[in-house]
Amino acid sequence: MSNDRQSLSREVWRIVGQHLDLQETVQATVDLLRASVPLVSIEILELDDRTVQLIATSLPSKRVRQPTPLKSQGSGKLLPWIRSGQLWQSDASLASDLPLDTLLGDGLAERTRPERTLAGPMLLEGRHGSWAILNWRHTAGRDEVELANALLEPLSVAVLNDVRLAEIKRLKAAAEADRTSLLSRLGRSQVHEAEVVGANKGLRQVFERIELVATSDLPVLIFGETGTGKEVVSRAIHLKSPRSSAPFIRVNCGAIPSELIDSQLFGHEKGSFTGAVEQHQGWFERADGGTLFLDEIGELPLAAQVRLLRVLQDHQVERVGGRQTISVDVRIIAATHRDLAAMVKSRSFREDLWYRINVFPILLPRLQDRKEDLPELVRHFLQKASTRFGLPMVEPTPRDLALLSSYPWPGNIRELHAVIDRAAILGNGTTLEVAKALGITAEVGSHADPLAHRVSEPLENQAHHSQDGALPLLTLDQAMKAHIEHALALTQGRIEGDRGAAKLLDINPHTLRARMRKLGIRWSAFRQ
Repeated sequence: MSNDRQSLSREVWRIVGQHLDLQETVQATVDLLRASVPLVSIEILELDDRTVQLIATSLPSKRVRQPTPLKSQGSGKLLPWIRSGQLWQSDASLASDLPLDTLLGDGLAERTRPERTLAGPMLLEGRHGSWAILNWRHTAGRDEVELANALLEPLSVAVLNDVRLAEIKRLKAAAEADRTSLLSRLGRSQVHEAEVVGANKGLRQVFERIELVATSDLPVLIFGETGTGKEVVSRAIHLKSPRSSAPFIRVNCGAIPSELIDSQLFGHEKGSFTGAVEQHQGWFERADGGTLFLDEIGELPLAAQVRLLRVLQDHQVERVGGRQTISVDVRIIAATHRDLAAMVKSRSFREDLWYRINVFPILLPRLQDRKEDLPELVRHFLQKASTRFGLPMVEPTPRDLALLSSYPWPGNIRELHAVIDRAAILGNGTTLEVAKALGITAEVGSHADPLAHRVSEPLENQAHHSQDGALPLLTLDQAMKAHIEHALALTQGRIEGDRGAAKLLDINPHTLRARMRKLGIRWSAFRQ
């Protein structure tokens, strides 16, 4: 091939590198070549035994991406060519054999009437049936044939770029759909909501301490009862820290079986124990550069506490079954609802680990102690419920807020969230059934103010007030259902285990499930 043709080939490669869209690449290539060679147009087709599909053209026509049946009269000549994978040379346009008039639009013959067509297979990775069609104004000579062969490779790369770009767009759309679905289920507008309800009111002192410690790498120990929002606060610390763009990994220390703690925290090598079929990165490695939130750290066994202390001191981990130490840069935020100081005295928690993690303590108040945040919290959870359940947003009435305020909230924010979800579902988008959600039943036919009901008492004790007219007597099944639902709200729907509803109610888990089936209680409704 002459130097001019080699120069044109290099220019086409440059065009392919500049454009990701196949249509733009084909158009720019034709604009370049027309100034030097008698080229009319380029089309990129996908062919099989029965159909042809136009995927790019330089002609000013409508792009059609639907497969079109091959003309029967041309199939006899086309099929051997398709199967041969050789360059096609024809003294006339392929329009007589391919339905190009349909693909390229009406009036093709009037616009261009090429005397020579060169077509060749695209050099694609694992893809078959893509062809480049080059139409010339007059009979193509040897140089034109060599140029057509030289153009097949860059045009093939352009097709691959277009295919990969389409796949990236598809994956991006799927990821966005998953994200939207997740936010819908969570009732959020974004994955990590930085704004915390009550930050300027009931949690003001907590957030003052967060501002003090967030920018440092000091370990933080969060104290608070179950359901007070320890994870929310830990995420707020992470998002305000220089590590905010790095991973935030939450580990529930109480949920890891003792025999798997080392593997989960520090990782393991393939074959290090039965079932270790591949190498596994532990939580410390996965959180490298970011924050590791050790929830319920008081649940860790003493043996695991020793190994955790060593990692906190040396900033190095060693996988189970491995011999190489791995350096990790992780900030530790721990949380517990237990009295770790008392556990240190009883020797159920290591004193040296206590001093290592209790560098900057933060105490979260109970919901009972931050009632000023209740209206804002209720509206926040109502908005989430509206999004999750597809219900209209219902504003709480003053009576609703008073009922909620008079309740002691032993399960704190977590229990409030469950109650608001239940009240929204029971109200079906028209009202907020707070009394029913709390297990309170107004006296039938009376106009007694429901605020007079003694909401602060346990549900199982409320039935005893039927004699003085405060509440009607609940049936045994009604009382049992309300009591079980209350336990499920406190345990987030968990039934078994040390922190499950069965343990809380002092009942066998199988017996509890049987009663739940009988009473029509669904544990999944209480899962957050």
